[in-house]
Amino acid sequence: MEIILLERVEKLGGIGDVVNVKNGFARNYLLPNNKALRANDANRKLFETNRAKIEADNADRRGEAEVRAKDIDGKQIVLIRQASNTGQLYGSVSVRDIVDALIEDGVEGLGKSMVELERPIKSLGLVDVKVKLHPEVIVSVGVNVARSPDEAEMQKQGIDVIAAMFEEEQAEAVATALEPDSEDEFEDATPPSERTEDAGDEAEEA
Repeated sequence: MEIILLERVEKLGGIGDVVNVKNGFARNYLLPNNKALRANDANRKLFETNRAKIEADNADRRGEAEVRAKDIDGKQIVLIRQASNTGQLYGSVSVRDIVDALIEDGVEGLGKSMVELERPIKSLGLVDVKVKLHPEVIVSVGVNVARSPDEAEMQKQGIDVIAAMFEEEQAEAVATALEPDSEDEFEDATPPSERTEDAGDEAEEA
């Protein structure tokens, strides 16, 4: 389908560009969200008549988004989740979780469509997520997924929590392996030389 873009759309073009897209993409996303018009004669004339206003409105929205971006870009949110010892979450972190956390942190006017997450987060760690405040203003937010506030702080400092935990378990395993099974090992541990003498004494008595 041939359409006229009413705003910048990533990988397609900017305001006023006439492009061809798949019918489903146009009908399900671009047209209902007022991001484009069908490129027929009537809409071409309508766009040209209103072009100045459309561009001015877009500039206003972009300016507002740029102001908001200063407070949001680089922000980091912490999400506490249960996970296995390998770092895999019991569940996942979704776009809704991120939006809710940002709103709780004071970010207003966010919607799910503004957060770009290719797939749900399913493991512990730090993930950079893009937030589109405007088609031309995109910021990055850090999502710190941890099992506790302490682990979140460690990850924030650049410590690999899973690797550190693995090393600690390895050290404990080695320490356990080196420990005697019981105190009797020390009590019964007679030097070989003394064992030989004891054996000789028993033979003489016999």
